[in-house]
Amino acid sequence: MPLDFYQRPATELAPALLNKLLVTTDGRAGRIVEVEAYTDSGDPASHSHRGPTLRNATMFGPPGHLYVYLSYGIHWCANVVCGQEGQGTAVLIRALEPVAGLERMREARGKARSDLDLCRGPARLAQALGISGEDDGTDLLRGPIRLLGDGCPPPPHPVSSPRIGITRATELPWRWYVPGNPHVSRLSGTSRPR
Repeated sequence: MPLDFYQRPATELAPALLNKLLVTTDGRAGRIVEVEAYTDSGDPASHSHRGPTLRNATMFGPPGHLYVYLSYGIHWCANVVCGQEGQGTAVLIRALEPVAGLERMREARGKARSDLDLCRGPARLAQALGISGEDDGTDLLRGPIRLLGDGCPPPPHPVSSPRIGITRATELPWRWYVPGNPHVSRLSGTSRPR
């Protein structure tokens, strides 16, 4: 995806990321089926809410890079940095539908009960693709992890719901997912078509 694809607010980029491919150089790839938007200092659930730190510095960097952070001290999570440099906005990739390199994903996710569980959830997909803190700051245009389009457009009516797994700004409908896709991490009873 070209740089200008990322140069927009997280709430605009998030649904546009649906059905794009997240690909690693070793052949693992997944179609993005669920995302959440996190904006700048006005969003109390965002890592950028209190300004730049060592942990969230990538979020304030140029768009089109991967912001990877450790959740609960054990799970890596991957985000697409967007907007303009200095804003601190990103989109959390919550779930992928595996499309290539499934054997390697199965090896990385030895505890997965089925292929449906390989990339269902942000920590699982990072583990399945081998994403770790070393990938923080990766350039998605040129790096070992890339975001690609294969002609599959975003769904015309993605489902929108409140973000999950957070305790602040829980009312904002900034989570989007592909309707009916079995790889979505959790269906929401309060969801509604966008």
